[in-house]
Amino acid sequence: MAQKPALAQQIADTIAEQIKQGQWATGARLPSIRAAASNFGVSKNTIIDAYDRLIATGYIRPRHGSGFYVEAARPAHPDIKPEHFTEAVDLISLLREQLHQHYEVRAGDGRLPASWMENADIRRQFKRIAPTREPGGEFEYGNPQGLPGLREDISRTLIDRAISASPDQVLLTFGANHALDLIVRHFVDAGDPVLVETPGYYPMFGKLRLQRARTIGVPRGPDGLDLTCLEQAIREHRPRLLFVQPMAHNPTGTSMSLQNMHAVLRIAEQHDLTVIEDDPFGDILPRATPHLASLDALNRVIYVGTFSKTLSASLRCGYIAANRALIRSLTDIKMLTVVNGSSVIERMVHEMIVRGRYRRHMARLRDRVGKAGAEAVAALRGIGLENIQPPTGGYYIWCPLPGDVDGLALAHQASAQGIFLAPGHLFTLGDRDAAPALRINIAHARHPRLLRFLQDEVIRARR
Repeated sequence: MAQKPALAQQIADTIAEQIKQGQWATGARLPSIRAAASNFGVSKNTIIDAYDRLIATGYIRPRHGSGFYVEAARPAHPDIKPEHFTEAVDLISLLREQLHQHYEVRAGDGRLPASWMENADIRRQFKRIAPTREPGGEFEYGNPQGLPGLREDISRTLIDRAISASPDQVLLTFGANHALDLIVRHFVDAGDPVLVETPGYYPMFGKLRLQRARTIGVPRGPDGLDLTCLEQAIREHRPRLLFVQPMAHNPTGTSMSLQNMHAVLRIAEQHDLTVIEDDPFGDILPRATPHLASLDALNRVIYVGTFSKTLSASLRCGYIAANRALIRSLTDIKMLTVVNGSSVIERMVHEMIVRGRYRRHMARLRDRVGKAGAEAVAALRGIGLENIQPPTGGYYIWCPLPGDVDGLALAHQASAQGIFLAPGHLFTLGDRDAAPALRINIAHARHPRLLRFLQDEVIRARR
């Protein structure tokens, strides 16, 4: 019995290939279940399973009392994609590589290793919340705005960051990326100008391309945004939105100065600009860390947080904090697009928080990230790489390369040796003329193979 699904899939694949090659014409009647079972030498149940798979994938259709007929000799959907879709997908090439598991050295990764998260006891939490305390609750839709208990936890956490947001000002999402997607859907129409940091968070560029927005880059330096360029971009393009990651910036690892944050808010107020503050590392940053949302009191700032960066990349749970009217609108969009969140995941995170497990995990992770960041900078400087800014609490280091090194070519060379690198131009709106750099994950920065590879390239570039 254990091999039956695999056998049924093999039969389905065989028939699908025959259809694609024209051996079965559109509208042709397939053999009856009994005849097909005899032809393939399997049971009738296996053929029923195979035919069900072909129906689900659109190759055949059943006719009641008549049999099964070929739906189309070729796939019904075209291979040609709209230009904006293709451009958006091209921007996630780095993400696609991150999701592949064939690299031994993952210096370009956006996540920490799974082993760094083991102390969070996620597996134990799944066992603890299942079954739910509410009989049948694991099979029901939850509150579309998110589990009330977890929203209360988040509200208390935000108070520690001097951000005043009641539970009804919090919307739970499938991670920060889902939160950003909801915000884009709410605010952005095709052709709208939107400001982003450059270098900046590359999936954000893709979301805006997919929405057909006009994405305008504002240079990001060690202390924050270039204020002159910000004001010039506002005067020239008159955007409504600015997406920023002020603290522990991805990809540079730097943080905005308090002076820069005040200036950005002053400019936003002057030009009626809404600012989206993406704060994925808020839970491991020091308690006194400033935030745009605290300085602004959620007036024109929308705050985005996540548990996915600190617990598990596969545990998709994040949130938006904003004014009540906007949260109601975003909740409606959430219901229209994904119906609801995962009450199981939300209960799991809530249980970890109220039992103190999350706080203890954060304390351990904060110490480990701080130590790894310092050691990574020392290791990279030790092989001759210069002008490296120490990370300010996140997972990344921005590593400038010698001027005549092609970051993309370097990434291809590394890939052939089982080393995954993230070339800097992917974070700069695809600007191939940008100064060459790499985003290095602190958890992998000291790998001997990575350091040998980079040192050889630096020495070669300086000859």
